[in-house]
Amino acid sequence: MDNRKALDLSQNALEEVQRHARESFPEECCGVVFSDAKGASDRVYRLKNIQNKLHQLDPLTYPRTAAIAYAMDPQELDAIIQEEQAMGATLKAFYHSHPDHEAYFSDEDKVFACPFGEPTFPGTAQIVISIYDRVVKRIAAFAWSIERKNFIEIALTKT
Repeated sequence: MDNRKALDLSQNALEEVQRHARESFPEECCGVVFSDAKGASDRVYRLKNIQNKLHQLDPLTYPRTAAIAYAMDPQELDAIIQEEQAMGATLKAFYHSHPDHEAYFSDEDKVFACPFGEPTFPGTAQIVISIYDRVVKRIAAFAWSIERKNFIEIALTKT
């Protein structure tokens, strides 16, 4: 059975994710969304996309630039997760943009979410923002399907 059928996000969170994608264009943006302890509000955290830094340090291992890839700063991500979990918040979703591409869950996206074949955060949704010329065309949400052993697109609803 699939874990999740829909992702509910606040209007403010959706607007912040879109704003981040527009401001980062033509590079990919990335970040996380947390739900507070009561599930009453969402908080968006922008994370640094360190893909260009990785590419510059080791272009053979990291051949892609931030124009077509993202890498979250693991220390920054860990600090935010620890801080939010200490307050009782839940990691609701990861997000990133696809500049000049459609909103789909790529093989590279799956590698990030499932470095060992299964999701690191199985109950957490993945949001992909399709953006062309700083105009958001579509936002799609994906969740891990236990049956399919893959991410499937789910409904994205505003609360």
